[in-house]
Amino acid sequence: MIKETTAIVGGIYREHCMRPAWREIFGSAGRAASAMASMGASVELFGWMDPLALEVLASRATLEGFALKPTSAHHAVTFDYDHGLAEPRIDRCKKIEIPLEVVADQVLRFGIFEGDAIVHGKRVVYDPQDAYEPKVFHANGSTADELAVILNRNEATLMSGLQSASVQELAEALIERNQASVVVIKQGPQGALVHDGRSMCQIPAYQSQSVWKLGSGDTFVAHFAFWWMHERKSAAESANLASRATAYYCQTRGFPTRAGLSSFTPIAITPSSAFCNGWQPRVYLAGPFFTLAQLWLIEQARRDLQSMGFRVFSPYHDVGHGSADDVVKLDLKGIDDSDIVFAIGDGLDSGTIYEIGYARAKGKPVVMYCENESVEDKKMMEGSDCVLHNDYVSAIYKALWVACSL
Repeated sequence: MIKETTAIVGGIYREHCMRPAWREIFGSAGRAASAMASMGASVELFGWMDPLALEVLASRATLEGFALKPTSAHHAVTFDYDHGLAEPRIDRCKKIEIPLEVVADQVLRFGIFEGDAIVHGKRVVYDPQDAYEPKVFHANGSTADELAVILNRNEATLMSGLQSASVQELAEALIERNQASVVVIKQGPQGALVHDGRSMCQIPAYQSQSVWKLGSGDTFVAHFAFWWMHERKSAAESANLASRATAYYCQTRGFPTRAGLSSFTPIAITPSSAFCNGWQPRVYLAGPFFTLAQLWLIEQARRDLQSMGFRVFSPYHDVGHGSADDVVKLDLKGIDDSDIVFAIGDGLDSGTIYEIGYARAKGKPVVMYCENESVEDKKMMEGSDCVLHNDYVSAIYKALWVACSL
């Protein structure tokens, strides 16, 4: 049987990350091509490529079995991250005025940083990938007989224009605005809401042993497209399989085969009803703040925890330096009033270790980021059921998964 071919069109970018170390050429379209090809799909990749990107993608296409349909570009876009939750520094290029144009029976279209793509297809999956002004699918003249739109909660709010709507109301509005058959709204630890034009259902997110965040959204979209377009699965089943594949990617940085995905059995994240109804857990941010490097990490952790929806109590920000009489009672009250502790353990700061012990004695969950300390030094924390991780981004996510179930 001849396999139907999916045309993938979108950004192909350089990606640099300081920690964990990463220097690759992917972008959303390049990553989706690898992900779908690994599942056995027939894929054609369309995008702007500078000479180095073309050389890398041509080799990858030969190795992985997809077809390359490049359009020449003189300058590459680079996304440079300190870590997976950091705002990237973007090496921008001049806007490309002439859009890519693709006609195919099956199309996966991503929003493109440096330009646009007009597509025409029978079945199309669209991810706008725009945190500021996401466009409805048909705005640039694109057409589809059947359309699935996949976006996150922020993009859904912006695209719909409904600032205080429920996720169900957003989905209804986006079905109408995009003339779509399916809308999928990703909601972090709450999974994804899937609206197939007739009914809605909730799909879980899945835990992974570690979290490699760069490209996780691309992976979800690629696997949804594979199951919905290639395999003709329902929107709900396609989203569930895509969620499992995303956990696989986050854990391995790799793309599952069919066999690999079928044998991968991650645990679903189960948020509490309070969390689903808008409760924001309070986290105590424990860690030393006596050097520039320590303060930088405290600032990073505070910002990233807040972006995850936590209310953060930070001794540095909310109490400050002072004598024992000035700060200790206030710090301990901060732990008493918090639901969870996130601790930065490198350096084995005595105050931080005391705060961890106090929190565990009070029955508070503790998640500890500790990259450089020995097994022996971490023994007491491990033995008292703290959750430890040596990767910063993974530790932040572990804290969210623990807290959302409370």
